[in-house]
Amino acid sequence: MALYESIEIASWFKIYFVENNGMAFGIEVIGKLFLSLFRIVAVGFIGYYLYLLVKKNFTHGYIASIALILAGAIGNIIDSVFYGEIFTASYPGHVASMVPFGNGYSSWLHGKVVDMFYFPLIEGTFPQWLPIWGGEDFLFFRPIFNFADSAITIGIALLLIFYRKTLTETMQKPNE
Repeated sequence: MALYESIEIASWFKIYFVENNGMAFGIEVIGKLFLSLFRIVAVGFIGYYLYLLVKKNFTHGYIASIALILAGAIGNIIDSVFYGEIFTASYPGHVASMVPFGNGYSSWLHGKVVDMFYFPLIEGTFPQWLPIWGGEDFLFFRPIFNFADSAITIGIALLLIFYRKTLTETMQKPNE
């Protein structure tokens, strides 16, 4: 697919090809190299934490939640590390092509992350009488994301919904 090209699966679900430099859902806060290195270090810590959890026979649900976060982080790292090395630049109307390693559009650790899932669930216009936004268009669920972002989000949601107490306890005494 070319950059910004989309395929409509349903009116509320589209495969929409975008690339981003940042974190989950295209958020950009800091430099790309720092973000890539931070992700790699974070994956190391999460992997070690997961190892300790398995060793201590924590509940399967808690371990699965942490594993989802780890898997999503690894997926985004793979994109970030290698995508720029093995693909030509994407732009509207042009499909990127795979090239020999090192001949891509960017250097190692500086690649973009591909996002593709888009769920424009509710589209409409705010009523005129509404202060500030009256008459403006709105779209509920604007973010475009990838499978790795989903894994991270689901893992965090499961932790917050079902394992908040466990998470707090393990963060206070992780080596006991």
